[in-house]
Amino acid sequence: MNSGLLGNHFITQIGIVVNDIEKTSQAYADFFGVNKPDTIITDTVDIAQTEYRGNSSVARAKLAFFNMGSLQLELIEPDLHPSTWREYLDEHGEGPHHIAFVVEGMKEKITLLEGKQMQLLQKGEYTGGRYAYMDTFKELKVIVELLENDK
Repeated sequence: MNSGLLGNHFITQIGIVVNDIEKTSQAYADFFGVNKPDTIITDTVDIAQTEYRGNSSVARAKLAFFNMGSLQLELIEPDLHPSTWREYLDEHGEGPHHIAFVVEGMKEKITLLEGKQMQLLQKGEYTGGRYAYMDTFKELKVIVELLENDK
């Protein structure tokens, strides 16, 4: 089967931006009948090496993850610094921000998508890997996140 531009077609995660992660996380926990996950805060720029629209960014966010079998639901409460999360929340309000795919060869995938007019919005590091948000909104009506995990 054709695996498309990313090398696979399996959605790993759905990300939702919210104003109040504690309230929304509890609502999802109650809805799913599961324990409310711990909230974490993204690393500082010196560790995460966050870049937003080509510039270093101190933006951080509170995150909560619900592992739902083969799909993870990520809740994101951004701080007030410029980021794709803050921009999306300010322009569209709360709701779906991205769908994520695990990829191999992050730099190559970014270059491939940019060649198709899907620009890099934000990238950074996390413990065990890296992420990149690509501006696929015009074509796909949602941002695509690329996740590359260290081996």
